[in-house]
Amino acid sequence: MPKVLRIINRFNLGGPTFNVAFLTRYLPPSFETMLVGGVKDDSEESSEFILKEMGIAPIIIPEMHRKISLKNDWISYNKIKKLIEAFKPDIVHTHAAKAGTIGRLAAHHLNVPIIVHTFHGHVFHSYFGKLQTTVYKNIERYLARKTSTIIAISEKQKEELSIIHQIAPREKIEVVPLGFDLTKFGQGTREKRKLFRDKYWLEEDEIAIGIVGRLVPVKNHRLFLEALQFVQKKSTKKIRAFIIGDGESISSVKNLSREFNLEFSNGEVKSFITFTSWIKEIDIAYAGLDIVALTSFNEGTPVSLIEAQAAGKPVVSTRVGGIEDVVLENQTGLLSNIRDSKKFFMNLVSLIENEDYRIKLGKDGKQIMNEKFNYLRLASDMARVYNKLLES
Repeated sequence: MPKVLRIINRFNLGGPTFNVAFLTRYLPPSFETMLVGGVKDDSEESSEFILKEMGIAPIIIPEMHRKISLKNDWISYNKIKKLIEAFKPDIVHTHAAKAGTIGRLAAHHLNVPIIVHTFHGHVFHSYFGKLQTTVYKNIERYLARKTSTIIAISEKQKEELSIIHQIAPREKIEVVPLGFDLTKFGQGTREKRKLFRDKYWLEEDEIAIGIVGRLVPVKNHRLFLEALQFVQKKSTKKIRAFIIGDGESISSVKNLSREFNLEFSNGEVKSFITFTSWIKEIDIAYAGLDIVALTSFNEGTPVSLIEAQAAGKPVVSTRVGGIEDVVLENQTGLLSNIRDSKKFFMNLVSLIENEDYRIKLGKDGKQIMNEKFNYLRLASDMARVYNKLLES
């Protein structure tokens, strides 16, 4: 029975945790998997409840954090080496940057036969300055030479990794889209909608626009606030906005809201913008919203847009990263180039003003997401990659 040691940066709420959880739980029984991960940042919501619900007991390395620390990273590296020596995996599969660096170096040092790495996103633009970005690219190129296969989660990401940033040759990269259990997003929607809208005093004729995810610079919440300011002046409809999530930028986003004269609260009173922090039962939030937005400078495969469309909600987004692999333009959502803020504003206005159009886009998105991003398909695709590598 082939053994897989799966290593993830940290168990924070987001797409990568769902990915490793479904792969750990639903790979064919011919594989034995050990799951290892670090700890979340203080500003992040824990995702360990997802693993518990699936009956997965991961090994936690407390020293493995998102931020670089020579001391903690060295301890994490040695702990992973000990796990490799004890478990004797045939495959070490790492997910995201920190785990990808430490895990691949440890696996290479101990001559693990197969090393696989998944890019859930990348930091090759919109995160750091030119010099720091070049350093990270060179590190990833070095690690790619030690890797048997690299997993991209979309065709667009494969193109970026192979052609634009030249991390690895195309033939070394396999595309395996993410997979989820999206069933709950289509169940009990009427009751869930009432729960959300009653909690936040949403009237029947108020259109709720939400943005879901970490509050960090790359998510570009400024554009979301600028769009709200625009539609407040241009739209004939009653609008409410919800910023769902938390992170290092929360204070600056609130300061921008004040600067733009956009009334906000943390949900204790009714206001134009509500900062809800993290919502674990996110299916209730999507049921209550009417439109879901994303304004990022850079994305891999955004889970928020997959979940939103699975819940039957139309999306308005910037056209970056793997978003075009998730959103079918003019069929499930509306897209605009990152520098074309006016187009983003007008896309949002068009959905606000046209209820029939919102319903049509939402209906198409619901069907497509459930077919394309299924967790059983994810497990089957990854097993195929593993078996191919084992045979060779």
